[in-house]
Amino acid sequence: QMQLVESGGGLVQAGDSLRLSCAASGRTFMQTTMGWFRQAPGKEREFVAAVTWSGSAADYADSVKDRFAISADNAKNTYSLQMNNLKPEDTAVYYCAAKSGWVGHTTKNAYIYWGQGTQVTVSS
Repeated sequence: QMQLVESGGGLVQAGDSLRLSCAASGRTFMQTTMGWFRQAPGKEREFVAAVTWSGSAADYADSVKDRFAISADNAKNTYSLQMNNLKPEDTAVYYCAAKSGWVGHTTKNAYIYWGQGTQVTVSS
C-alpha cells in the first residue's frame, strides 16, 4: 500500500509560479512511476507529467512542456511539480498518483494509488 498527500495548491495570477508537492508513505520502489494529473470542471482527468522514482525518466503533456518541471526526492519520499508561467487554462484540481513501471505512464487508469487532490486556480 502507498499513501499520497498533495500540498501547495492555491490562487495565483497568470504568469505566477506554484510548486506542488506529493508526500508518499508506505511502499515505494525504484520501479515506481509518480504522475501528476489534473481535472478541470466538466472535463476528463488528464495527464500532466510523470517521473520515475529513480529520476531516470520524465515526461510532460504538450500543454505544460517548457513551463512545468517534475522531480523526485527519494531521501524525503516526496516528489514535486514546479509550475511556472501559469495560465488560466491551468486551473484545475491537481492529483498525484503512483503506478508500477513506466509503460502506460500517461494513462490515468494505469495508476493504482491517488492523492486527494489540491486546487490550483489561475486568474487572468
